[in-house]
Amino acid sequence: MVLDRIALVLVIIGALNWGLIGLFGLDLVAFLCGGQMAVISRVIYAVVGLAGLWCVSLLFRERVPAQAQA
Repeated sequence: MVLDRIALVLVIIGALNWGLIGLFGLDLVAFLCGGQMAVISRVIYAVVGLAGLWCVSLLFRERVPAQAQA
């Protein structure tokens, strides 16, 4: 599903941002968008958070065999 892939990409971006924060103390989103409290930064953080919540549902979905998807 397209929404699943978009959510997964956003979660990966969020994870990379957290990795940068943990390793180098660099919040790339805040750096690029004018600080953590800038409106665009907060929107990005919220969208990534919602994507993370969406990806939780991936853990509980029943997998459909590849042959049945066609």
